[in-house]
Parts: sequence; C-alpha cells; structure tokens
Amino acid sequence: MSEPGRTAIELTVNGETRRGEVEPRMTLADFLREELRLTGTHVGCEDGFCGACTVHLDGSSVRSCLLYAVQAAGREVHTVESLAGPDGELHPLQEAFRRNHGLQCGFCTPGMLMSALELAQSRERDGAAEPPDEAEIRTAIAGNICRCTGYQGIVDAIAEALRD
Repeated sequence: MSEPGRTAIELTVNGETRRGEVEPRMTLADFLREELRLTGTHVGCEDGFCGACTVHLDGSSVRSCLLYAVQAAGREVHTVESLAGPDGELHPLQEAFRRNHGLQCGFCTPGMLMSALELAQSRERDGAAEPPDEAEIRTAIAGNICRCTGYQGIVDAIAEALRD
C-alpha cells in the first residue's frame, strides 16, 4: 500500500523492472535521477526546449521533464545508461562522439545520443540503404540545444556512426 499522497508505479527501465512510490506530479526525469539514481538523464530548462532530458519511452524519444513518472507506469524506458555494453564498452554512437569531438561540456550529450539513437533505429526499421545526409541528421537533433560545440562535431559523429 502506498503512503498517502504517493502512487506506486512499476516500469521497465533499461530492461529491468523498477518500482517506486512517487508523488503524482513527480516528473519522469526526477524519478530517474532521484529515485533510481540514473543521473545520465540531465535536466536543463525543465520546459522541454533544451532536450537534455531526452529518453526513449516505448521506443520513441520524449522529454522526460514533461512527463510525470506515473505516465510511464507499465511502459518501457531507455536512458543513456542503456547504450554502453555491460563491460563498459561504448556504443558506436558514443565512440563516434568521442572521436569527432561531438561533446565539450557534455551537458547536452545524453539527449543528443538518445535523439541520434532514435534516428538510427527508425532508419533501420524503414530499411534505409543510404546513410542519412547532414540535413536529416540536423533535423533529428533539432530539439536538442548545445551551447558549446557549434553542432558540427555532433553532426559528424552521428554521420560516422550511422555510416559504419
């Protein structure tokens, strides 16, 4: 039984069933960071504009600062922590970001990676034969703001990862 004013939720996070008790207005971002200690999901603007809090909910990118944790109950969430292998081996997108200087301060990086992953997964589902061009990549990350890199390293990293 939940404490008064709190709701019990169960969801799958990075392939693992997770449970918690939350206040009805707790955001998914705060639940991930504060309750589950998955601090890779960053919170910047808290208005959905910057994209730093981007996670995948049932396979689609969402702004976790705009969703309540209770809205994710019974659903599947993937955070940036799900990208690296169990042995710590970097995902090809992470490795490409490293090689192409696609990060500077790193604050936007988790959201950029999750948006790029959605682009990769949607192209795979659609059977795209050719890698995305720069315009398609820029469209995919248009909801993510970076204040440090000027975007070219990020675009180059995504292009490299999706080309290989």
